[in-house]
Amino acid sequence: MAKPYKIICLILVLIFFSCKKTELTSSKIKTTLSFDNTHLESKKKEKYLDSIFNVLRVQENDSVVRNFYFKLSTEYYYNNNLKKSLDVSLLVLKLSKQVNDKEGMAKAFYYIGDSYGSVKKDSAYFYYLQAEKLYYKLSDYSNMARMLFNKAYVLFYDGNYTECEVQISKALHYLRDSKDQRLSYSCNTLMGTCLEKLANYDKALWYHQQALNNLEKMKITGIDKEEENNYYIASSINICNLYDLKGEYSKSIAKLQGLLSNNLEEKWPRLYANVLSNLAYSKMKNGDYRNVYAMFSKSLEILKNNGNESDILYKKIHIGEYFLTQKDTFRAINILKEANVLATRIKNSNEILTSLKLLYTLDKKNSFYYANEYINLSDSINVVQKNAHNKYARIEYETSRIEDENKILTTKNFYILTISFALVFLLLIIVILRYSKYKNKELQFLKKQKSANEEIYLLLMEQHEKINNAKENEKSKIAKELHDGIMNRIYGVRMNLGFFNSKVENEIIEKRKEYIFELQNIENEIRTISHDLGRNSFLDGNDFNILLSTLVENQNVTGNTQFTYLTDENLEWSTIQNVYKINLYRIIQEATLNLNKYAGALNCEVKIQSEKNGLLKMSIIDDGQGFDIKSKKEGIGLSNMKERANSLKGYFNIESEIGKGTKIEVIFNLEELT
Repeated sequence: MAKPYKIICLILVLIFFSCKKTELTSSKIKTTLSFDNTHLESKKKEKYLDSIFNVLRVQENDSVVRNFYFKLSTEYYYNNNLKKSLDVSLLVLKLSKQVNDKEGMAKAFYYIGDSYGSVKKDSAYFYYLQAEKLYYKLSDYSNMARMLFNKAYVLFYDGNYTECEVQISKALHYLRDSKDQRLSYSCNTLMGTCLEKLANYDKALWYHQQALNNLEKMKITGIDKEEENNYYIASSINICNLYDLKGEYSKSIAKLQGLLSNNLEEKWPRLYANVLSNLAYSKMKNGDYRNVYAMFSKSLEILKNNGNESDILYKKIHIGEYFLTQKDTFRAINILKEANVLATRIKNSNEILTSLKLLYTLDKKNSFYYANEYINLSDSINVVQKNAHNKYARIEYETSRIEDENKILTTKNFYILTISFALVFLLLIIVILRYSKYKNKELQFLKKQKSANEEIYLLLMEQHEKINNAKENEKSKIAKELHDGIMNRIYGVRMNLGFFNSKVENEIIEKRKEYIFELQNIENEIRTISHDLGRNSFLDGNDFNILLSTLVENQNVTGNTQFTYLTDENLEWSTIQNVYKINLYRIIQEATLNLNKYAGALNCEVKIQSEKNGLLKMSIIDDGQGFDIKSKKEGIGLSNMKERANSLKGYFNIESEIGKGTKIEVIFNLEELT
């Protein structure tokens, strides 16, 4: 579980980079302005700053005015009005751009980043990056290192520790020969804390020791005693935290005990409370419980008056852990519930997870609830961190890309001319492309129409051949029937009648009557054959409707499915373009073949009808086994059908459920391509 003294160092780092704005002086001053207003309360101070802003607005854009704007932004920042600080920084950026003041632009980017720092970290990162690039061009490596530090700080608080380490390494590289020991101290401290998060404890200790070396150099050049004390205690606490993580509790205890003093308690009660709490925590982890609860309680009491809610939260969690070691489950649960409520209120996600994890272990009655809460929060944090890890690299990339694009545009006039030329050229290309697309579309349609005509012709020729074959078969059948049946019977009757013609006996007369009756039967059979020949064959009316009818009926002999073909009697196929007919034919052909193979249907209805507004609707409905449209991968056959419908701007839809059959529907607008 994270101890609060890690946060102390980071708070000090934040204090450092929020206090970095040094006051600017100028020998030339055009207006009598003073920022010596520390005696004013917040609201009165803001009104005073607003009046200064109104004075500056009417001044000319020169370096003195811009410097006053920077000072004004700083005062708004200290007065906790980030919006006004941002507005002033944006204004001074605009003024600096007007006169091509690169130093002013870099500083404005820097200030804008600070204004966004605690509100929109990605925006802060973006503006720090802009400032970094300008400082690099100006060879101001000290400020460039400061921007790298600020970027690393943003990355750290987004949990991107690996990239944070990269940025800090770059900053320390530029600070190798720098005399800015405060910035070096902050960089080494942040690097140590970052490496601690990455579990590289030995290297983290080395960087915290480097921070202490920076502090020693600061003493030589002169440093405020209070500032020195804050830096020393912060570094010591971080080092002790690493001792604890390595299990070297005795080292941590010895160092923390050396920090406690009456002077620290009187002058810096909050630091004293944190040192005392950390000492108690180290003793507890070392198995020494003497006075631990009293130390925690005293620390918590001091922080209720001098600390903030984050400090109080950590102390309550530590006390909960202490009760856990003493097996005082009731008190541990109560204090951890308080910690969980406080962590939720101040939106400290790490400590919410810590309190939930401990409560899950202790509160057996509600362990399921705490486990679910822990999992849900942990998952949401992982998602946020995963999304955040790549956005800063994206900002770097997009910024570089924009810079590369801007290098092409050397002057404003050239920029306008280039854009205007590009727009005219683009417009011309669009017109040409649209015309080409129209002509190409027309050509494609003509090709499709020609191809369809050829296919229809081939299908009709094929149908003619089938008809001729059917006629020949029919002729052969009739000839055989006449020869083998009727002719033999006539011959037999003729022979018998000739035999009985000369006889007059009653018995012979009766026999003649039977043969006369047989002649009547032969007459009827000939009449039947004549009528059959007179009726229209199913092949008569050789048109597209017959093609479709034959296509569907042929499927009845290839499977177990009974196909039925229905069509609108008023439908005039001769008025419909062949490109529609051939695509409709192929869709029905593909659908019925697939249905016979896979559907397992007993019945299938193929129906074609004309509707209002020139619409032609085709539907194929079966009672087969169906399928799940969402889960089934689209096959080649289905894809081909859909593509054919789409090629003519038709509507294609398929509905199916497992066990409930399938319905395929295609609708063509016959007026669409005319």
